[in-house]
Amino acid sequence: MFLGLDSSTQSLSALVIDPASGTIVREVSVNFGSALPAYRSPSGFIPGGKDGEVHADPRMWMEAIDLVFAQLADGFDLSQITAVACSGQQHGSLYFDETLESRLASLKASESLEAQLSGALTRATAPIWMDTSTGAECAEIAAAVGGNAEVCRKSGSIAVERFTGPQIRRFFKQDPAAYERTDVIHLVSSFVGSVLAGKSIAIDHGDGAGMNLLNLQTLDWDDALLDATAPNLRAKLPPAAAGTTLAGFVSEYFVEKFGMSPDCQVVLSTGDNPSSLVGMGATAPGTIVISLGTSDTFFAAMEKPVTDPQGFGHVFGNPAGGFMSLICFRNGSLAREALRDAFGLDWSAFDKDGLALTPAGNEGRRMLPFFGPEITPRRDFDAPVRNFPADTPAPVQVRALLEGQFLNMRLHSQWIGEKAGLIRLTGGASQNDGIAQLVANIFQAPVERFAIANGAGLGAALRAAHACGHDLARLSADFCKPAAGSRLEPDTALAPLYEQALGEFAALLKA
Repeated sequence: MFLGLDSSTQSLSALVIDPASGTIVREVSVNFGSALPAYRSPSGFIPGGKDGEVHADPRMWMEAIDLVFAQLADGFDLSQITAVACSGQQHGSLYFDETLESRLASLKASESLEAQLSGALTRATAPIWMDTSTGAECAEIAAAVGGNAEVCRKSGSIAVERFTGPQIRRFFKQDPAAYERTDVIHLVSSFVGSVLAGKSIAIDHGDGAGMNLLNLQTLDWDDALLDATAPNLRAKLPPAAAGTTLAGFVSEYFVEKFGMSPDCQVVLSTGDNPSSLVGMGATAPGTIVISLGTSDTFFAAMEKPVTDPQGFGHVFGNPAGGFMSLICFRNGSLAREALRDAFGLDWSAFDKDGLALTPAGNEGRRMLPFFGPEITPRRDFDAPVRNFPADTPAPVQVRALLEGQFLNMRLHSQWIGEKAGLIRLTGGASQNDGIAQLVANIFQAPVERFAIANGAGLGAALRAAHACGHDLARLSADFCKPAAGSRLEPDTALAPLYEQALGEFAALLKA
């Protein structure tokens, strides 16, 4: 059996798969807010940060590891687990002094992880992906290497506030003495993996590419980006390595305390987005994943690290080999809910019967579907832009919003250069037949719906099995199945109409 952990913003989850039966045999989760209230982080981070600062307490994550393994071991024999891999929220970082290695190597089962590891922290809190406080640092890094186009060419993304490199630079500027005392900087994923292995492990190419520090061509830390970020940074980073790397055997701490086998292997960790690519069975080019949530995300495997010339999209390493693209659209359900509430609608207005009230293409009535600031494209919208009156009846507005969202997604994913052969749709809105059919029609590709609750955790478990010799294609076929009867085919007769609509939407964006 194989264990996958996912350290997300709000929880630490664990999932055990049995490839022999093709089933998930164990699943537990620790919610940070409810299980660890002493940290006063109801949503997994410290509230009230100033000037865009969003941090979490690393001690909370240490305690959560003990809690989730206690839950796993309750009535379940953890010695059955052959290997474990971890997924973690991308971009977050932890900072430790030179005692971390000896602490990890000598963990005592009689004491908690927090009691034994927290003393090594050189930074009391950990910046996470929601942090937007590093605008000045992003500008400084970009300027030092010749502009954001060069940062993107090297690292796969322009300098981004939430990415790890700018966060490291901010720490160096604010507290140079603490930065100097720092011996090793881990990502959330590599930290959890290091605890499991009883030693610092490498950072994989998937999560490493979310730092603005990894060179996509060499798959090593880029000296120019390192120098632009902070002094002596290479010495403070673990090496970068492929996600299939076996890091070693599980720490004796987990053997003694929770009954794991001393022969259990630890596979390198990766970020939650690369792990979700595996968990959705989309590691080969041609299959696109669209996740419909508060923000909508679009990600797909790539053979080569082609970067977005406009700097909106991102390129990460694919844990199965090669690369992946990721594009985030802030106005996902945020916009759908805003329009719903503005017109006093329910979700039936967004389903096939509601959309049937208006024709495909909406007779050229277009909306830029941004009810607040957007990051793809990067604009400070405070209300949607329409080429029709704002008091137009609700059915027209609903279609204009939805068509606008997916036309925007199609427009801003063209740089990837991969035609959609299949779209795997997940997230709450994916169960809406009207929305799912609209995605199929606009992209002219079949859509399959997935109801996987923890795709990142499943991806971690599949990665653990794959690293130990199991065929990933077979694992994907067994575990990454769409909901029965959920497949929708595109209406090919609408292809010319939506090709024209794409041009109209692009023109409205430029107006």
